[in-house]
Amino acid sequence: MASGRYAMELAPAGLGFVHDLLNTIPAGRPPEPDLLADLGDAQRWLDGALATWAIETGQPAPPVTLTVRDLDQLRGLRSDVKAALGGGAVPTHETATLRLDADGRVAIEPRGTGARLVSSLVLIEMLTSQRADTWRRLKVCRNPRCQVAFYDRSKNNSGVWHETKVCGNLENLRAHRARAKARQS
Repeated sequence: MASGRYAMELAPAGLGFVHDLLNTIPAGRPPEPDLLADLGDAQRWLDGALATWAIETGQPAPPVTLTVRDLDQLRGLRSDVKAALGGGAVPTHETATLRLDADGRVAIEPRGTGARLVSSLVLIEMLTSQRADTWRRLKVCRNPRCQVAFYDRSKNNSGVWHETKVCGNLENLRAHRARAKARQS
C-alpha cells in the first residue's frame, strides 16, 4: 500500500482507496518512488489497493489490468484529485452507471476498463465520502517538501501536517527563524 510507506492509517471505508491513490506520488524525505511511474509497480499497487477496498466496502474487487497507456491517465487522475482537495478547478471526469435494484434502491456502479475503471471507483468513493461528510478530512500535508495525503482524525478537523513531529516541527522552526531574521533586519 502506498500510504503504508508513510506509516499512516488509511482513511475509513472506500475513501481509503482515494487516499492511497494520492500517496502513490513521490513524497517524504528521502522521496519514495512514484508507484505509477512503471507498469509493474502500478499494477502491484492497484491489485493491493483494490483488495483492501474490497475488504473495506464489502464489495468484490473488479479485475483491472493496466496498460502502459493507462499510466498517464492514472497520474492525471491523481493530480486532479489532489487539486480537488485544495479547492482547485479540475477537468471533468465521467464514468459510472446508475442502476435500479430489484428492491427499488438506486445503485451506482463503476464502468470502463483500465484507468477509466479506476477513475470510476475513485469518483464513486469521493461522492460517497462527500455524502458521509468525511471528504473534508482527507488532506495533503501543508509542508511543500512533503505533500503526503492524510486523513485528519483530529476532533475539530484542524490538522495540517501528515505528522506534526516531522513536518509540523520543521515548518514551524523555519517560520520562527524567518521571523527572527526579519526582526534582526
